[in-house]
Amino acid sequence: MVTKENGLELSVDKVEGCKQTVKVKVPSHRVVSGRLAVAERLGSKLKLPGFRKGHVPMQVVEQRFGDTLDRETLDDLIQKTYNEALIQTELIPISEGQISDVNYKPGEELSFVATFDVKPDIALSRLGGFQIKRPKIEVSESQMDDVLDHLRKQNGIWIPPSTEHPEDGDLVSVRIRNLSDEDSDENTTTKPYEFILGNNHALPEIEQGIKSLKHGESDTFKIEFPDEFPDEELRGEKKMLHIELDSHKTLEIPDLDDQFAKSLGEFQDLEELKQKIGTDLNKEAEERSENAVRTRLLDSIMDANPFPVPESMTDRYVESLIGNRDEMDEEQLLEAKKEIEPQAEHVVKRILLVDRIAELESLESTKVDLEKRIDEIAEQTGEKAHKIRANLQKQKQIDSLLREITENKVFEFLMTQSEISDE
Repeated sequence: MVTKENGLELSVDKVEGCKQTVKVKVPSHRVVSGRLAVAERLGSKLKLPGFRKGHVPMQVVEQRFGDTLDRETLDDLIQKTYNEALIQTELIPISEGQISDVNYKPGEELSFVATFDVKPDIALSRLGGFQIKRPKIEVSESQMDDVLDHLRKQNGIWIPPSTEHPEDGDLVSVRIRNLSDEDSDENTTTKPYEFILGNNHALPEIEQGIKSLKHGESDTFKIEFPDEFPDEELRGEKKMLHIELDSHKTLEIPDLDDQFAKSLGEFQDLEELKQKIGTDLNKEAEERSENAVRTRLLDSIMDANPFPVPESMTDRYVESLIGNRDEMDEEQLLEAKKEIEPQAEHVVKRILLVDRIAELESLESTKVDLEKRIDEIAEQTGEKAHKIRANLQKQKQIDSLLREITENKVFEFLMTQSEISDE
């Protein structure tokens, strides 16, 4: 598409997927007037010997500040004409425009190319008629046992040990001194640590060394740090560590009986506790099953209605998952991005699809929906609705709740359009 308006000549091309390019040509008279405006702006701020402030002649500005004048003229013209081009072409970028192929000379025509992502045009020809199976997720006895074991450990107490040497599961207090990087023992720094053995809180060699000690004993151990160790400075290094065991304790776990259930404050006996755990586990299983239905349903719709995904949206999602980039080198960062990208693209595609269905079927959440949901939360938690609303606003979670409401409305609609049956 080629257009010419307000003196601008625009050529719009779709590169691939969701990328658009706009080639912009700015006529020479606009370049001249734009440069003159910048020169006047610079001249009004200058204070040079022999001239009153703000009265520096244009030829002096040109001679003394030609490079600055050209740079600011180019920046002003590109920013202004880029925005004009977007208005004229009615394109709405969802990523920052990348400017390339800039051709600028004072007094001559300016040209440049802007590249950016736009939302995909999602044409949905089929939203229903799918055969979706709901997986049956059963709650096992082992899951019940795992929850009970967790509760018992959570409510256990640390007591003096029955063994001379620490064992897995014991809480140890140690002091560790690195002897490798110092000239003398006097300058080394001793650091205290407290952790539970066997939970991967320390390197296996360090834990093994601790297990060889008795209360009050110390020894020096040669430790080799693995290549994937979090601290980059220690990766692959061999260090001599002096470890002193100050104390170790054993966790005394309460018996699984009615008294334990009553100690939790909500239950009359062990049977009532098990019933509550069973109810919660079954509810979680139902939620996982329902989420699986939603995933299968959306995957079927995406397969039936293919559309491209904006690269910039995928990149932003990948960045959010990676987190702290400072802890990774360039190779690790590229590897992480490569691994995450397929998942990120699928998530972004799902978001775009849900938004498009909500738009087509008028299923977007409203203020009325929001207030109704807040009232439901208030009824479930026993809190006042106005307090819940204030907390949501404070934590900036209103938008997330609105999106959750929209997604629920979309899935309620989609499930009426397909056949959902149990596996």
